[in-house]
Amino acid sequence: APLTTMAARGGSQGFDHYITLFSPSGHLSQIEYAFKAVRNAGFTSIGVRGKDSCVIVTQKKVPDKLVDPDSVTHMFKITKRIGCVVTGLLPDATAVVSLARQRALKFKMDNGYDIPVDVLTRKVADFSQLKTQWAFQRPWALIITFVGIDDEAGPQLYRTDPSGYYAGYRACSAGAKHQEANNFLEKRVKADKSGESFTLEKTLETAIVGLQQVVGSDLKPNEMEVGIVTKDDPFSAPSPKMKSIEDSPSLPTVNK
Repeated sequence: APLTTMAARGGSQGFDHYITLFSPSGHLSQIEYAFKAVRNAGFTSIGVRGKDSCVIVTQKKVPDKLVDPDSVTHMFKITKRIGCVVTGLLPDATAVVSLARQRALKFKMDNGYDIPVDVLTRKVADFSQLKTQWAFQRPWALIITFVGIDDEAGPQLYRTDPSGYYAGYRACSAGAKHQEANNFLEKRVKADKSGESFTLEKTLETAIVGLQQVVGSDLKPNEMEVGIVTKDDPFSAPSPKMKSIEDSPSLPTVNK
């Protein structure tokens, strides 16, 4: 239908078929649907930044009893000192992680040192934002939370979403119960604005307790994934898929 006809109908009717068109109310409907797909994935992730470490936790849900649990993960290592948790549609994570590893490797080849967390997040966010302008592609149904250690700034926690927006956080969450998780994290972070009391132990406790509270039950070890990075130790999370660019000599190409 012509655009004038769709506009006359009002609302988002008709405009939700186009990723590049704003509705009369000023929304990009496909982006809003991508956020809804993240929530509908049915699990929640939390990230917390401490004074000398960062922790990310997420629920681990195996889709089928016949699936090997060790082959399912939402956490990935990008470099030795940067990792991420992806919340949303797991198939989309393959493209995002490949893109992040390629950008990290190219940055190191061009500059001679590891890519900072904020720069990597911006590069991924820029690509996500471009996907909101291309009529022949859809946005990723993912929220990506990056953690890492910066040589100058220390622990870093960044998050980017399907719209291409990104920011650094003291603590953040994503997924089905993200609002409840944010309420919990705000109370914990507000109690210590400087963050000096957030040792590795307290940072880990805050992330795990927060996830258990929003889920409403005590999670067993095989029902969650935990990723940790500190100033002294590289990013680690027990996962067979968690390889970094140093472990992957050949990488698939993501179309630009």
